[in-house]
Amino acid sequence: MKITRPLRALVVVDGTDVHHDLLGAATALRDTVLEAGVVAEAAVGLDRFVDATPPTSEADVLVLYRSGVVFDPAQQQALSDRVAAGAGLVVLHASNLFGYGPGGLEADAVAHELFGSRYVSHGDHGSEGTYTVELTGEHPVTAFLDDFVVEDEFYVIETREDVRVLAERVDPDGVRHTVAYVRDHGRGRVCYVALGHDMRAWGSPYVRQVVRQAVLWAGGVDLADVETWSTRFPLGNGRSLGPAAGGGAR
Repeated sequence: MKITRPLRALVVVDGTDVHHDLLGAATALRDTVLEAGVVAEAAVGLDRFVDATPPTSEADVLVLYRSGVVFDPAQQQALSDRVAAGAGLVVLHASNLFGYGPGGLEADAVAHELFGSRYVSHGDHGSEGTYTVELTGEHPVTAFLDDFVVEDEFYVIETREDVRVLAERVDPDGVRHTVAYVRDHGRGRVCYVALGHDMRAWGSPYVRQVVRQAVLWAGGVDLADVETWSTRFPLGNGRSLGPAAGGGAR
C-alpha cells in the first residue's frame, strides 16, 4: 500500500451492552481495521473527544460504535470539530440513536448533522433476518464488491439530503432502505454503515471489507491503494474476494 505513513485509527465504543456486545464489537472492529494495514486501537467512552489523549488526537480516522441514547452536547461538539478539521469518521449501526434521550432530537442536533442520519425503527417485518445488500453506485467504500447477502438486524433510518447513498436493502413490501452512505463535513469525510448488530455481521467477509474500505476512504487513501490491500483479507495468501473466489469483483 503506497501510503507515506501508516494511518492511525481509534475504535471507540460507548453506551450499554444490553442490546449490543460493545466489547465484542470493539475487538472485531479493531481487528478488521488492522486487516486494512491501519494502526488501530480500541477505547471506551466519548469523553475522550472532549479531553483528547494522544490516541484520540493523533488518530486519522475515528470509528464509532455507540449503543445508547445519551450523547453529551460537549462530546458532540468536540467530535464535530475534530472531523471538520480533517479527521475521518466511520459510524456504525446503532450510533445514530438520536432523539430518544433527555431533550429529544434538539439535544442531539450537532451529532445528527455530523452523522447525517437517525435511526427510526426496525420496520414492519421483525427486527432481523437474512437480506441482500444492493450497491447503488461506484465509490471507494464499496469498490471491488458486488451485491452481497448478510444476516443482520433490520434498520430503518432517516437521512439528511446531503448524503450520497452507497448501499440499500429492499424490504418485503418493496421499499428501499439505506444501508450505507457518505458525506463531507468541513475538511473531514464521514461514512455511516447500518450493519453490525452482532458477530454474524462482523464475521462476514463482505461487511469487513466495507468497514476496511470505509476507514481507508475516510483517511484519504487513494482507490488504487485500497485495491492492493483491502481486498486481500480475510482470505490471506494473496487471494481476493474477486471472481476466482466466487465473491464477485467490482
